[in-house]
Amino acid sequence: MGMKTKLKAFPWQEVLIPIVAVFLALLVGSGFILLVGENPLMAYSVLFRESLGSTKNIATTLQRATPLIFTGLAVAFAFRGGLFNIGAEGQLYIGAFAAAWVGFTFDLPRLIHLPLAVFAGMVGGALWGAIPGYLKAKLGVHEVINTIMLNFIALFLTDWLATGPFHGGTWVPETARIKSTAALARLYPPTRLNTGIYLALVAALVAYLILWKTKRGYELRAVGLNPTAAEYGGINVARNTVIAMAPSGALAGLAGTEQILGLHNRFILRFSPDLGFMGIAVALLGKNHPVGVVFAAVLFGALQSGSAAMDRLTSVPRELITIIQALIIFFVAAEYLIRKMLRLKEEA
Repeated sequence: MGMKTKLKAFPWQEVLIPIVAVFLALLVGSGFILLVGENPLMAYSVLFRESLGSTKNIATTLQRATPLIFTGLAVAFAFRGGLFNIGAEGQLYIGAFAAAWVGFTFDLPRLIHLPLAVFAGMVGGALWGAIPGYLKAKLGVHEVINTIMLNFIALFLTDWLATGPFHGGTWVPETARIKSTAALARLYPPTRLNTGIYLALVAALVAYLILWKTKRGYELRAVGLNPTAAEYGGINVARNTVIAMAPSGALAGLAGTEQILGLHNRFILRFSPDLGFMGIAVALLGKNHPVGVVFAAVLFGALQSGSAAMDRLTSVPRELITIIQALIIFFVAAEYLIRKMLRLKEEA
């Protein structure tokens, strides 16, 4: 009886829908592969073999997935509070520069320097995320407009900082290199997988514990589901709005921190290949749940790491992966159609 209750309580529909969305995206993608005269099974086998077929390939996939875990968690955390954080890209850049500044400015022992740089990245992202949260809570300004504008401000602000007062003195638009004591250690050379993956997994665990195992998380999710009912029940909606955006910004800041301390070892202009915006897709596929976000990020990391090999070994262009990623999000968004197709009932 107890086991049956547990199985019934497990949200299997929430797991099934993203899986079906991925399958449908790959199925539609097969049509594009056929158009270029390739065998879809052959192309996909190359894609996943080169992303998951060896320890080195898995390490590369995890390296690409690491920042997506952070940005996916950032978007998911805010969404659980009823907010759509499109500003993860800007928060990522502010956090990245804060971490880089601590990394190249101070000369400290590693046990102090690295945690301080990581903390600076978190604080930078949190402060940048708290701005739209405060404006939403106090002035009612929509967070989508705020975060979009703050993305541009963050980009141009860090551009000026890296090419102006903190320029590294070379012809390249970048800051000085961070000290080795502030760098994240590589886990599997010659790949660029670093200890940032551990930070990402810990962040996912902490996000889960906060959202589902604490009173603050319960209030946050209540506000996200129905702010009017939450306020009627005595929950401070304005405070929880800021609380949702600040940790969201901190998580996005950690994505930038991992890129600087683990990959580039300096702040480089426009180093992010839209990692903040990719986080939106990861959060959607992961159903805004930390566990789902981790698996979605690994899938997107596998698609990205295998796309170059597919482009090189077949006549299928790597741009097809972007199409497949877009199709995945399309089918996740078309949840109603998937439920109809599988004859699933809406969950209460």
